[in-house]
Amino acid sequence: MDEMRKVSRIVRSQPTLEGAGVHLKRVFGFREPRDFDPFLLLDDFRSDTPAYYLKGFPWHPHRGIETITYILEGQVEHSDSLGNAGVIGPGDVQWMTAGSGIIHQEMPLGDSAGRMGGFQLWANLPAAHKMMEPRYRDVKSMQIPLVQTDGGAAIRVISGEVDGVKGPVQDIITDPAYLDVSLPPGVEFTHPTNPEHTVLAYVIEGEVFFDPGRKNLIGNGELAQFDPGTYLAASAAERPARFILLSGQPIGEPVAWYGPIVMNTQRELEVAFEEYRNGAFIKYKKENKKE
Repeated sequence: MDEMRKVSRIVRSQPTLEGAGVHLKRVFGFREPRDFDPFLLLDDFRSDTPAYYLKGFPWHPHRGIETITYILEGQVEHSDSLGNAGVIGPGDVQWMTAGSGIIHQEMPLGDSAGRMGGFQLWANLPAAHKMMEPRYRDVKSMQIPLVQTDGGAAIRVISGEVDGVKGPVQDIITDPAYLDVSLPPGVEFTHPTNPEHTVLAYVIEGEVFFDPGRKNLIGNGELAQFDPGTYLAASAAERPARFILLSGQPIGEPVAWYGPIVMNTQRELEVAFEEYRNGAFIKYKKENKKE
């Protein structure tokens, strides 16, 4: 029997500083990791002030997670310990699986008007895959399909599926969906969801109702978390609205987390930082990196 997901919690993003002094809004990442399993953290780094983002995120390690960066405005330059380097711009996605360990830097550049906009999501990896070989999936904007519904909704499908159209990022362990949904006023969008998955919606423009009675109004910079159900319903208020829809299979394992490294036990965490200090953190070198 179909059951609509109801909003169980509304979370307001909070200003914070990260990296070398980047001003951003943290949507979640403060609370108990199990609350959003398999997701760990979501940062909103939209800004019109270059001084707030240009210091960027200099060289730092990651292990045990995936980082997903989605750009709306401006550009981000990146490079890493495997020899990868490049720039992602508006509409592009970088899906990085840190696995056993990678050291990288991300430096926001903005655009000609000084604008920088985007989001970074951290997704956990299960114990069996935490030490897997690192990999990148750089997805250009033109590779991301746009689905237009009969009602007028427009959905960019980064991962997951909408109306039989699959996103370019596939074969991810936690089976995530990452959708960018745009809604004209009054248009309802419904989307089937796996009842066992965690489902989150982060509003990035306008205001959205996630109930037929149009009582729960979620605004720009707010996240809705949902109770279990087989589908989600959303409609814009009086103005056009846009939100990011995330879903994924919970892992249900213990989490030991400090900074950019997420493992299952405190001892594994200690080993990771010991290896980082001793120069033994990187397990896969450029010469044996899969192309």
